[in-house]
Order: sequence, then C-alpha cells, then structure tokens
Amino acid sequence: MTLFRAVARRRRPLVIAAAALLVAASIATVLLIGGRIHPSTSSVVAVSAGFDDCGAGWTSSSGGAVDFAVSNSTIAGEDVYLEDVTGRVYGEVEGLGSNGLQHLPVVLGDGRYRFVCIPAESDPIRGPIVRVANARRGLAGSPAIPVVTRAELLPAARQYEAWVASRLPVLQADARSLDDALRAGDADSARRAWLTTHVEYETLGAAYGAFGDADSAIDGTPAPGRTALDDPDLTGLHRIEALLWSGAAPQSVEPVAARLAVDVDGLASALSAQHVDASDVGLRAHEILENAIRFELTDADDAGSGTQLATIAAHLDGTREALDPLLPLLRTRYPDLETTRRWLDRSAALVAGFQRPDGSWTPLDALSRPQREMLDATLDRTVELLAPVAAICDPRTADR
Repeated sequence: MTLFRAVARRRRPLVIAAAALLVAASIATVLLIGGRIHPSTSSVVAVSAGFDDCGAGWTSSSGGAVDFAVSNSTIAGEDVYLEDVTGRVYGEVEGLGSNGLQHLPVVLGDGRYRFVCIPAESDPIRGPIVRVANARRGLAGSPAIPVVTRAELLPAARQYEAWVASRLPVLQADARSLDDALRAGDADSARRAWLTTHVEYETLGAAYGAFGDADSAIDGTPAPGRTALDDPDLTGLHRIEALLWSGAAPQSVEPVAARLAVDVDGLASALSAQHVDASDVGLRAHEILENAIRFELTDADDAGSGTQLATIAAHLDGTREALDPLLPLLRTRYPDLETTRRWLDRSAALVAGFQRPDGSWTPLDALSRPQREMLDATLDRTVELLAPVAAICDPRTADR
C-alpha cells in the first residue's frame, strides 16, 4: 500500500547545526506502492517546479513506471506533489531546497495529471494537465489519496482541544498536590505526586504548540551542555525531578513546584488564546510516539527518576487521543488504519506490563535483553504505521 514517509518535528527547541538544517531541507517525501520503485526500471522525466514553470518538462507519457526528476527553480524551499484532476495525490516531494533536485517515482495508469508547486510562503501553483491515455491495459497505477483540507481538519482539532480542556483541571489538582507534599516535607509523597503530574501532562502531546511559552516553563529540558540539576534557568517538571531524585530537601524544591502550579494554572488561558492548529493534530499523532523513541528510550529526557516507561505509556495514551478525532477522515484514506490501531493497543499493553503492583515502573536499564528488543521493535513498528497519518492529514490545498 502507498505510504507517505512523514518528516517529523521536535516539539521542544533544539540547537541544530547549519549543515543539518540544509540536509533536512532536502528530505523528500514520496508515495510508494508495495516498496520502492527503482529509477532504473522507470522512464526518467525532468520536471521544473517554480512560479512560472510548475510541471514544465512533462508534456506526455505512455504511463507505467515514471521517475520524475523534480528540480526547484525558485530561490526558496517548496513542496511539490502530483495529483490527478480530481485532486487525489499520487506522490509528493517535501522540503525541496532552492536549486535542489529529488526523484519522485510513481506508476501512472490512464488519466489526467498535473503537478502542484507550493513555494515557501506562497499559494499553490498548478501546472498544465498531462493526459495519459495509452497505459498498458489493466495496469494498476499508484494508489492515490484524496487531499485533506484545513476545513475538514477543524472539527478534529476542536474535538481534541475540548478533550485537552477537560484534562486541565486534573492537571491543576495534580500540580497542587505536588506542591502540598513538598510543603509538608514528605519526599516520598512528592515523588509519587510528581510522577502523576508528569504523566498527566505528557498525555497532552498534541497541544504543546497551543501552550506557547508555558510548555517550555512546564516541561522544558536543560540547555545544551547542562543537566536538569545544574541549569539555573530550567524550571518545571524536569527541574523538580532532578532535585527530588538527587536527595534535595523537599522545602528547597517547593518554590519550583509553586511556580509549576502557577504555570499550569495559566494553560487554560493559553489554550483559549492560541487554540490547537488544525494541521497539528495529524502531525502530533505520529510525532508524539516518535519523540518517545528518540528521547525516552535513549534516556535523553530522564532527570533521575528512571520513569521513562511511565512517560512512554502516557505518550501512547496521548497518541490515541490525537488519533481518535481523525478517524472519520482516515477511514476512507488509510487502508492500514485498523492495523495501526491494533499495534497502538499492542504497544500500550506491552508497556503497561512494566508497571509494578505498587504503581512504580521498571527502569529501562532493568529490562532483560529480550524485553528491550521486544519494546524497541513494537514501538518502531507502531511509529512506522503512524507516519502516514501525519502525511495524509497535511493540508495541501489553497486553504493550507
């Protein structure tokens, strides 16, 4: 089945080398059918993609396997995709840099097609229509996906936003319980309250963009070269985690928890002012769990508690909450949707099995090798299946 390979984004700021940015800008997203179409088996067609020459170079085709060599003639990055005249997408090149070239292999059956070029900060430009009328009889062309518009995504975004709003009072109560435990000098209760607060916040993964600066204040990570314990500017959950699990006196941690409670109280105002972006929900449905693999399975975000598996469990819950509002759109666009949901359930059941009867969680470094391999493989497969959700739900029309 055709899949989009989505380019994911990190929800927290990262310092990235300029060279890495250049590489990221040239990443191509391509529709594939049943595996990669090797260019050597295809007819190669050079196609320009710019303001005045979108689709130039392609005037006819006999159908079958075609390898489009798409070059960007603009001075900025752009996205380019191939659609038929009904608006169904057959292939896409995403983030094509200035003067860059990427290959877009597809299989074309009879029909009428055109390229659509979307230079940075510009409206879509549609190229000339090319008719394919003599493809091999019975040829099954690349499967196509009907585009999703921003208007179609708005109900899903509002549904998700309403769910987030319903969870904020719970998060506020959790943050206050953490502050109360620290005021009482009860370190054990504070650690349990911290985990409850942290897990609750981590389920809200598709709303971080709507929280603005509050997200960094609540769940930010240390500056490069610093740790959560020695970064003087770090606040929020990871700062509290580092202090609590390093043996700091509860009363010395309480001021950080008091500020956390204030920042959490401000989330409702932030959400009402900025709202969840319609295009974010599909992206986050893939990105939340991808980030879990990148930052939890590697211990990058652990500040001493060893509760990475609890965080991953929260990310799985958050992924499901982001995916559910999109189901009406995905059922007619993603044939592997039910397989994806089964793997999401499978991942959740696997991770839940690492919670101990007393509510604590097995540390990652305590897993046996077979357990770790099973965890890695299951999460990897689930993220792979979620990737098309992000790409399918990326609006590609004039209302993007």
